[in-house]
Amino acid sequence: MAFEVLDLRLFLGVVEQGSITRGAELVHLSLASASSRIAAMEGAAGLPLFDRHRRGVTPTRQGELLASHAREIVGRHDRMRLELADLAGGHAATVTILTNTAGATLLTGPVTGFLHDHPDVDVDLVQQPSHRIVAALAEGSAELGVLADNVELGRLESISLGPDPLVVVVHPGHRFAGLAEVAFVDVLDDDALVGYSEGSPLEEHLRRHAVPLGGHPRHRARFPDAGSVCHAVAAGVGIAVLPARDVADGLVGVPLHDGWAARELLVACRSWADLSSPARALAALLRSAGSG
Repeated sequence: MAFEVLDLRLFLGVVEQGSITRGAELVHLSLASASSRIAAMEGAAGLPLFDRHRRGVTPTRQGELLASHAREIVGRHDRMRLELADLAGGHAATVTILTNTAGATLLTGPVTGFLHDHPDVDVDLVQQPSHRIVAALAEGSAELGVLADNVELGRLESISLGPDPLVVVVHPGHRFAGLAEVAFVDVLDDDALVGYSEGSPLEEHLRRHAVPLGGHPRHRARFPDAGSVCHAVAAGVGIAVLPARDVADGLVGVPLHDGWAARELLVACRSWADLSSPARALAALLRSAGSG
């Protein structure tokens, strides 16, 4: 059987949207054309790819299998087009790295060194929560990701870049400063928090863990970077939760008692062997830094 890339894009759109109509809109096809293509795919597969019901469609077991392969094929196709376009236009190749908040800080040095040694390559760092990074890597929409190990990686390949625990950052006079550890629920009960700007991966991560505790972080201030957050904590504005590596001198980082806060930082991909040449070179540098 042979499917066109457009067929696979349509199929993935229908899976994502749960609707042939909305899937067709994503790839700019009419409903009649999309329905015909889906029917042809099912005919070629010899099996139904979707279960139809009143509210839309859901992939069958064989549909889920096809979706897994389709994501990989479409992702590789898109990367191929970008790399060929870069070569044809004389532009530098671009490696996109998805990273959580902690990774964005850690990667500055290695990426800067990589760019110096590879003037024909550009690097784009995009911050996302770890669970979204896993999904993007799995479906082939990104090559490399730096993320915490407290998410399910599935079949991704990874290597540790070192410990990345989350701590409560306080000034030395705060009531938490002398404690061996603090529970996150007690942090939520504090009068004032200082954190990252709305939408940051770390803030989304903390909010997800606050919900089961029946709490919600109340921020006095939000800032775009760890340095600004620490400056506000030092000034007595509030307390914060940050990766331990980001705690500024003069402040105290108290370990969080919660198990999810004790984490490792990983660099991950679908397959080391299948990376593009620039991504493979950057991954080798990160892997070396992790083992060094």
